[in-house]
Amino acid sequence: MLSKTIQDALNKQVALEAASSQAYLAMASWADIQPGLQGVADFFYEQSEEERVHMLKLIKYINERGGFGIVPHLEQPIITFPSLKHVFEEFLRHEIKVSESINDLVHMALQEKDYATHNFLQWYVSEQIEEERLARILNEKLELIGADKSGLYLFDRDVQNYRMQANKK
Repeated sequence: MLSKTIQDALNKQVALEAASSQAYLAMASWADIQPGLQGVADFFYEQSEEERVHMLKLIKYINERGGFGIVPHLEQPIITFPSLKHVFEEFLRHEIKVSESINDLVHMALQEKDYATHNFLQWYVSEQIEEERLARILNEKLELIGADKSGLYLFDRDVQNYRMQANKK
């Protein structure tokens, strides 16, 4: 049985995962209407779906442990971006925020001696290591490319490969 404190904290994480899904969907939609960024659009559509899966996993866990997983109300995410670089900087900031939240949950589970929740959260800890790593790599590549249009073309083509490689692990 989940404590009220853990249940509330997990439901806050549900909301964060849902907000991530919405944010990445907005990034995908923005990229979809930019010339030559279909790879980036596909990447963020996949990211959005992945975050939705993370949210569902949390809701199911809360319910299985005798709690009530709450479907959150979501605010409108940022829907336009001044540049592709800005999109990926936002992506990295968001993943860092999610990692910090997961770390807080792990700490709380240990404080309450809720070892089942601690164990459940280890999957999220590993997932966030990969997500932050990917976001950092993509930001570094964009930094190297700068305003080089041929570099952006290659980046768009290659961004899908990073997602596929991450999914294979």
